[in-house]
Amino acid sequence: MSNLSIDVNKAYDLLTGKLEEWLATAIKMLPNLVVAIIVLLAFIFLAKLAKKLLTKLFERFTDNRSLQGLLGSIIHLSIIAIGTFIALSILNLDGAVTSLLAGAGVIGLALGFAFQDIASNFIAGTMMGLRKPFNVGDLVETNDYFGKVLHIQLRTTLIETMQGQRILIPNAEVFKNPIINYTSKGQRRIDIEVGVTYGQDLPFAKKIAKEAIENLEGIDRAKVSIYFKEFGGSSINFVIRYWMDFSNKQFEWLDRRDAGIIAIKKAFDEHGIGIPFPIRTLDFGDTDFKAIFTEAQKSLGSTNTEATSEQAESPSS
Repeated sequence: MSNLSIDVNKAYDLLTGKLEEWLATAIKMLPNLVVAIIVLLAFIFLAKLAKKLLTKLFERFTDNRSLQGLLGSIIHLSIIAIGTFIALSILNLDGAVTSLLAGAGVIGLALGFAFQDIASNFIAGTMMGLRKPFNVGDLVETNDYFGKVLHIQLRTTLIETMQGQRILIPNAEVFKNPIINYTSKGQRRIDIEVGVTYGQDLPFAKKIAKEAIENLEGIDRAKVSIYFKEFGGSSINFVIRYWMDFSNKQFEWLDRRDAGIIAIKKAFDEHGIGIPFPIRTLDFGDTDFKAIFTEAQKSLGSTNTEATSEQAESPSS
């Protein structure tokens, strides 16, 4: 019994000694704790201020709200992380800081391998938001899809095709493949190929075609050009090119091309310029078609004679 009371007293002494040690350490560290809390609160306030100011700055470089929010959040969290590490250092918890950094590195590496496709799309979306190869509303062609850009997200780009289908394309695919932006230049060229007969006066036909296009509305008359390009099977072919103001309305481009074709055909008809039909020549070698036709005619005649004789004999039978 006496041994038990000695053990209890010893344990009590150890517990109270440890508590007194912790209390003394806490009192000793109290100034550092206060400073650490003040530093952490200061960095939190600084992070909010920096996020607000830099978000306004990012608006000058990109109008992508998602990208602005992402960059602002990254800066906000980075400043808070720096403040947390400084506060832990003030509390002499350098070992904890090292462990946190090592753990963050391992977790980041694991997440990078697990979500590398998602990460690549986010990075591509960020780069596209900064470089701005196209904007919402632009008419583009990428990854074999042609249509209007409806929305640019951090992970995907939404395109509506001319047939009305909506296509979500991963940003990594958009970023690494060629992009044709039909809207950015503000003009778009129309090419029309036409052929005239070999006997036609070529300079005259060229003059008539060019005048027909120059009289169209909604085109740049100073940029109409025409070039003969080849001797075709039944015609001498040329291409006429002209430019129109263009934003993102595909039907306007189709309408200007339609008007150009009609104008050239009408002008050629008025001036007697022929657009030849394709001609095909069939070569049968030295075949004697006269003998073939004569033989066929004889066979047909004999067949008719036999049929007549059979009809004449049928009543008597």
